[in-house]
This record gives sequence, structure tokens and C-alpha cells, in this order.
Amino acid sequence: MLQRTILRASRQASRRTPAFAPLRQPLVSARVASLPATRWYSDTPAAKESEAAEKKEDAPPAANDEASKLKADIEKKDKEIVELKDKYLRSVADFRNLQERTKREIQGAKDFAIQRFARDLVESVDNLDRALHTVAPEKLNADSGNADLIALHDGIKMTDSILISTLKKHGLERFDPSEGGEKFDPNVHEAVFQAPQPDKEDGSCFHTQQKGFRLNGRVLRPAKVGVVKNA
Repeated sequence: MLQRTILRASRQASRRTPAFAPLRQPLVSARVASLPATRWYSDTPAAKESEAAEKKEDAPPAANDEASKLKADIEKKDKEIVELKDKYLRSVADFRNLQERTKREIQGAKDFAIQRFARDLVESVDNLDRALHTVAPEKLNADSGNADLIALHDGIKMTDSILISTLKKHGLERFDPSEGGEKFDPNVHEAVFQAPQPDKEDGSCFHTQQKGFRLNGRVLRPAKVGVVKNA
């Protein structure tokens, strides 16, 4: 009887309120409470954003250090370039000077290679010149009857002319200061004596005792002359 009464009471209660209704609400609340809360995140994680910010903060000093290092390297390279350019220009200048000096020395060796030979040869030229001047001009007339002497004189004169012409081709020239009344030059002339000459300029050469020679413009032997001194 008791069981029946309880069963009837439960049936009536189930008709008024759905069965297990009080249990559903707490169950849902518990499930909701047990679920983790939903959060919205940006595309970039917070940790990465902080790292990027730190890198941005650290970037300027690193960039400045690298720029300073590059600037120092560029300045060093520029200095090396200037030094190398200076050394190159000096080397080129030294080489050109060496070329010019070597060229002058070679040319000088060519020009004055026969200097010793020419110095010995001028003595023979002087003897020919003395032989020509030992004959008096009046003995060289055709009416003088000295045909052999005239022929010999002409032969010596011709030999002297050919020899002087040949020596001139090799740079050896003979000069006579008294022919043009040249002013005395101690670099070219050697004064043997001085004498007054009223009709000539003071300090000029009026007499040549020994003719001079030049070898390619250089005085091989100075001319021995007499100089006018009227004062």
C-alpha cells in the first residue's frame, strides 16, 4: 500500500513538472563553468610582437655601429688609394726620368765616342793648315814659274777641305774667332796675349794663333787668340 501511494504521488508530480527538470539547469551551468573562456587573439602572437618591438629598439644602435664601421673602412680604403696613386705617379715620374737620363747618356756616348780620336786627329789638321800658310801668296801666281809648288799647294788645300768636310759630318768643326772679330769668351777662347788695335773693338779677338774645334757643340779645344786691349 505504501509503495502504491508513493508511486501515485510521483506520477502526479511528473504530470505537473517534467521529470528531472530541476537537475537540467545545474548540469548546464556546470558544463558552461567547466568550459574554458573564449579569447580573441591578433594574427601576431603577443610574444612575437614584443620580440619585434625589442628588435626595433635594438636595431638603431646596431645599424649605427655597422655604418660607423663601413665609414671607417671606406676612409681607410680612400687613404690607401691616395697613397697608392701617389706611389704610382712617383714611380712613373722616376721611370720617365730614368728613360730621359738613359737617352741622354746614350746620345752623349754616341756623340762623344770619337772624342779621344778627334782630339788626336786635330793635330794632323793643324799641320795641314800650317803647311798651307807657309807658302807666300806671291809664289802661288801662275807667272811665278813654280808650277810644282802650286800643284802641291792645291793638293794640300784640297786634302784639307775634304778632311774638314768629313770631320764636320761626324760633328767635329773647326772655328777661327779672328775671322769675324768675335768677342773674347773664356769658355771658347784662350787668350795668349793682349795688344792695342785702334781700328778694332776693345775685348775682341784680332789674331788666331791656333784654331779651335767643337765636337757636337762642345768645345773640344779652345782657340788660342790675341785680344784687343786699347785702354
